[in-house]
Amino acid sequence: MLKSTRVYRFYDQVKQEAYKITWPSRKEVVTSTMIVIAAVIVFSLCCLVLDYGIHHFVQFMLRIGK
Repeated sequence: MLKSTRVYRFYDQVKQEAYKITWPSRKEVVTSTMIVIAAVIVFSLCCLVLDYGIHHFVQFMLRIGK
């Protein structure tokens, strides 16, 4: 009986906390999504430039040894 009371209280507290949740508005979700997409694009371009530069540097170094 004690365990069922504890379990009941736990789920009652979970229910109370669930009522306190505030969901973001559509505008906030769209804004956050656009920021994430822009950050991914910028990071991808930086990685592309670094990869291109490292590739050509290594190719240059390998040609020097021939």
